[in-house]
Amino acid sequence: MRVAEIRRFPIKSMLGEQLDAVDITARGLADDRQWACRDRDGKLGSGKNTRRFRRMPGLLDLRSHLAGSVPTVELPDGRTFAADSPAGHVAVSLALDRNVTLEPEADVPHHDEGPVSLITTAALRALATVIGEPVAQARFRANLLIDVPGAGFPEDDWFHYDLRLASGAVLRPSAPQTRCAMVDMAQGDVPLHGGLLKAVAEHHAMTFGLWATVVRPGRVAVGDTATLAPAG
Repeated sequence: MRVAEIRRFPIKSMLGEQLDAVDITARGLADDRQWACRDRDGKLGSGKNTRRFRRMPGLLDLRSHLAGSVPTVELPDGRTFAADSPAGHVAVSLALDRNVTLEPEADVPHHDEGPVSLITTAALRALATVIGEPVAQARFRANLLIDVPGAGFPEDDWFHYDLRLASGAVLRPSAPQTRCAMVDMAQGDVPLHGGLLKAVAEHHAMTFGLWATVVRPGRVAVGDTATLAPAG
C-alpha cells in the first residue's frame, strides 16, 4: 500500500489544498481544519447541523490554503483575504449571506470525530461499481488516500491494527466515518451528484473511510509505503 494523495483543509468545510508532504502531529495533519467560520450563536460552519456545527451553504464555493501561519481564503471571483483580516470576515459573510467571523481553534478541536480521515482506492473502485461511474475522491474530503490493490472495503478490517507510514508516523484506525449530504454537493470541479449518499447508505451502512488517531507523529509524503501491524 502507498499514500496516493494528501489533502489539507486549513478552514473547516471550505475547499482545501493538495500537498506533496506534510507533518502529522498529535492533533492530526499540521494546520488541518485549524480555523473555522463561527456564527453569532457560536456554531461552526459545516455541511451538517449538529450540537456544535451549523450547515452553511456556500462554504464549498470558497477555498482555503495556508500561506504562513494564517490561512488565505479565496472567493469564487478570485479575490483573496487573510483569515484574520476584518475585510475577510466581511467578504465571507457576504458570500455566505450570514454574519460570521473566521476564528482559530480554541479549546475544542474543529474535527468532527477524529484527527485524521482516510479512504482507499479499493473502496472508491467498489463504490464506482455500485453506481456505474467513477467516484472522485475529493467528494470525501479525506486527509489521506491510500492506494490499495483490488476493489472492496479493506479498511473495514483495519481496526485493532496500526497503519505504519514509511516516515515513521503511525496512525491507529479508530472508527468508520459516517457520511452526510456533503458527499453529493458540488465542490470545486466536482459537480452536484444526488445519488452518492444513497448508494453509501444502501451498500455500506452510511460509512465510507475511517477515522484514525495519531500514535506517533511524523511526516507523510505522497508515495510513502503504508503497512499494517497489530496495534500496541
